[in-house]
Amino acid sequence: MLGVVTSAGPHERLLGALVELRDRASGARLPLQVARADEARKELKRLVDQLDDYVIPRLRQLDAPLLAVVGGSTGAGKSTLINSLVGAAVSAPGVLRPTTRAPVLVCNPQEQEWFTSQRILPGLSRTTGAASGTTEPPHMTLHVVPVASLPAGLALLDAPDIDSVVTENRELAIQLLAAADLWIFVTTAARYADAVPWDFLAAAQERSAAIAVVLDRVPPEATDEVTAHLARMLASHGLGEAPLFVVPECPLDADRLLPPPAIEPVRIWLEGLAADAEQRSRVVRRTLDGALDSFSDRIMGLADAADTQLDASARLRAQVDAAYSHAVRQVGDGLSDGTLLRGEVLARWQEFVGTGEFLRSLQGYVSRIRDRVSAAVRGKPRPGTDLQIALETGVEALIGSAADEAAERTVESWRADPAGSALLTEDEIDAGRASADLRESAAREVRAWQGYVLDLVRSVGASKRTTARFLSLGVNGVGVLVMIVVFAHTAGLTGAEVGVAAGTGVLSQKLLEAIFGDQAVRELAADARRNLSERVEKLLSQDAQRFTDLLDRAHVDPNLGGWFRSQQAAIDAARSARA
Repeated sequence: MLGVVTSAGPHERLLGALVELRDRASGARLPLQVARADEARKELKRLVDQLDDYVIPRLRQLDAPLLAVVGGSTGAGKSTLINSLVGAAVSAPGVLRPTTRAPVLVCNPQEQEWFTSQRILPGLSRTTGAASGTTEPPHMTLHVVPVASLPAGLALLDAPDIDSVVTENRELAIQLLAAADLWIFVTTAARYADAVPWDFLAAAQERSAAIAVVLDRVPPEATDEVTAHLARMLASHGLGEAPLFVVPECPLDADRLLPPPAIEPVRIWLEGLAADAEQRSRVVRRTLDGALDSFSDRIMGLADAADTQLDASARLRAQVDAAYSHAVRQVGDGLSDGTLLRGEVLARWQEFVGTGEFLRSLQGYVSRIRDRVSAAVRGKPRPGTDLQIALETGVEALIGSAADEAAERTVESWRADPAGSALLTEDEIDAGRASADLRESAAREVRAWQGYVLDLVRSVGASKRTTARFLSLGVNGVGVLVMIVVFAHTAGLTGAEVGVAAGTGVLSQKLLEAIFGDQAVRELAADARRNLSERVEKLLSQDAQRFTDLLDRAHVDPNLGGWFRSQQAAIDAARSARA
């Protein structure tokens, strides 16, 4: 019998899309220091934390006990309120600030397993009982305290201060509030108008989280006035429907608890919430839907941040490409415009052919050259050796100078860009200098190119080796003539240098044509020029790689922005089907 294949329902599709979002987002990076990058990284972490701490576990177990996080400013009385509600000192208040260091979660003993497992807040280690029993820092630990006086269906979590002087405490407070089914916000008659609490309340309102407000330590004579003012402020911020409880200013008992009548309205409301499964479900649905509603703008914001990273990476890479492409052209111009046929190279060329001879009549040039080259048989250096060395030095210097300039241009453009500047501070790139081994590599490549030219001469001249012209010059001498032809264009030279370069090139050209023929000489020179250009491009590309390696190590994911958008579309589709 054929099996029946069923597709996942809307709830499972939504859960799957959110798990996929968590998995990809948890490994995502926004490595470049672009505008608002720090803010985007924090938002990315908060999104992953909320998925891990609340949204995914709540979707997996909608009937889990309701978690009410008690948050507020330093010294607002959060711990004292929780202790008084359960009738025991489960969370230690104090006069030192910050008062709440490690978060304390109070639950009914029957539901302890819901919170001692890693179902929610998996990034926090768990402790139970009176002693901590862990070496973890306080902000990495969740202390779970089972108390029979707290009704089943509800847990209270005492969070660190939202305005703590300790950064880790503030960040944990934000994380815990994002993991809450219900926010119980505690403030005082003296501080209820402070900016920090209202920033958090505004964030809760934007995400449609279920909220209750406790106004603590209210002088009896100011109760009506302060309560009315706070109620108006709540309404003006879109929180007019949030329950508001007033705890009067009164002395604590011997156990540092508030007298029962002072907190009776809060206790009754919480017990009613715990006893009413439908009411709890409404709270859960409201906060869960509010969290999911908030994802659209947040995920799209992260997609934009990922695109900004990609744009910055492309911009920095383009700056490298522009600088080193200019260097390639610069070397190409220097190799082809006759610039190399100056100074030392000219002196060695004149030694090679005889001072003044290269501008005289070309008649009889072969015999004159043959006389000079014949000296090599008597133990003198091979013809053109000094000229080869001079050419090698000139080409190496040309490449090094262009690479220095390209490095300087790249560093200047990167330093003007925050993303590039941050990458440079992480590396030891010498500002305005080619890499340390560039010139040594250039020398090797030029020597290799000269060897390539000699191999070309051997190959092309294989049938010419018995001719007087070829014998008189030899492979080495003919190879030097090919190199001269490669460099003997006259653009860029002025005055007498034009004539010098022109005469040098013409003489070399005519000698080679006499040996190989016109077409073969053109092909030889083109092949040699192409090979040298490829070597120059390789050298400069290797130098540029110092910069592109920094970008590669940063690893900007080119697909992240698009993936965020497509994943949000999948979440929207699953939510629509589920609704």
